[in-house]
Amino acid sequence: MNPSELRKFLAPEIVFGAGARHLAGRYAKNFGAAKVLLVTDAGVRKTGLVDEILNDLLQAGVSAEIFSEVMPNPRAENVMAGAACFKTAGCSALVAVGGGSVIDCAKGIGIVSSNGRPITAFEGVDRVIVPPPPLICIPTTAGSSADVSQFAIINDTDRMVKIALISKTLVPDIALIDPETLLSLPRNLTIYTGLDVLTHAIEAYVSNASSPLTDLHAREAIMLVVKNLEASVESPHDIAFRSGMMLASLNAGLAFSNASLGAVHAMAHSLGGYLDLPHGKCNALLLDTVIRYNYPSAPDRYNAIGEAMGLPVWNVLPEERCDLICAEICRLRTALGITATLGSLGVKKEVIPLLAGHAMHDVCMATNPRDPKTEEIEALYESLL
Repeated sequence: MNPSELRKFLAPEIVFGAGARHLAGRYAKNFGAAKVLLVTDAGVRKTGLVDEILNDLLQAGVSAEIFSEVMPNPRAENVMAGAACFKTAGCSALVAVGGGSVIDCAKGIGIVSSNGRPITAFEGVDRVIVPPPPLICIPTTAGSSADVSQFAIINDTDRMVKIALISKTLVPDIALIDPETLLSLPRNLTIYTGLDVLTHAIEAYVSNASSPLTDLHAREAIMLVVKNLEASVESPHDIAFRSGMMLASLNAGLAFSNASLGAVHAMAHSLGGYLDLPHGKCNALLLDTVIRYNYPSAPDRYNAIGEAMGLPVWNVLPEERCDLICAEICRLRTALGITATLGSLGVKKEVIPLLAGHAMHDVCMATNPRDPKTEEIEALYESLL
């Protein structure tokens, strides 16, 4: 793209580093909140992090109501229950302590609380009219980057599909990004969320809405994932590797929040909504297949990604570069134990038209570097059975 082409870049206030989570009370007080809804899930509550944050809030003179009825791939009904809790408890701000599911649910709760309509009414771009209450995010995974993005992904269980909500009103007010929260992250979530980071960065870099501003963050995220993901899995208590992945997630989030994503995410939202699968796992299974499909439309961009991954893309013939990049993606996910086929996960050939139809209507498809036809998306799904 032309470097002088007009682009905007949105980001929340960010505090990054060990101990950042303990600033939640100070920020809640700064926002004038007397009582907050602390949104989390059962898994995070077991780690003790929620108790720490509650104490920090109380020390700042802020009371809290806990809402922990958040499921992986948060349902629309989780959002609506949280909004009811927010209203009943008399809260005026939100604190999200958890991964992408928790933060997306908290965003949804804020939207419903301010606008008084079902969360499914806000699917799409710029549909949120009234800004939500202040939102403080404390991410506990290095993956979704929901803590810095203008996206929220909610599972519409009635239609069995994930819906994307995109609005600058969804950018959190403050992201307290603390790598110490990752020390209790289980192995499978480290893998799934880490591969989500890589997918965010790659798709943002090849997006037709990318810019020099987003490119900087996307390339840095890719290099950080290559350096730190496998190491984080093998040495989960090494704060240096965990910090590297948290920084990768931050950079990838800033990139895709402003450049959007592509066919991998559109297809993953459809697949994950249908089978209720981990989002990062869906991305990992789809990534190299979509790269092969997209490569002819953005070879220079993908070659730069290969270079950022440390691959000798300039030492092989041009027609071999795509194979080199895809082979490394396959090596990485296989090394991390993601080897399933879509068929083994329960996808039947007869549901592929449904999956493809949902993917084609996903907002992420609009910024894919190649403009696909429905039958091409069907063929991509079918190739992975």
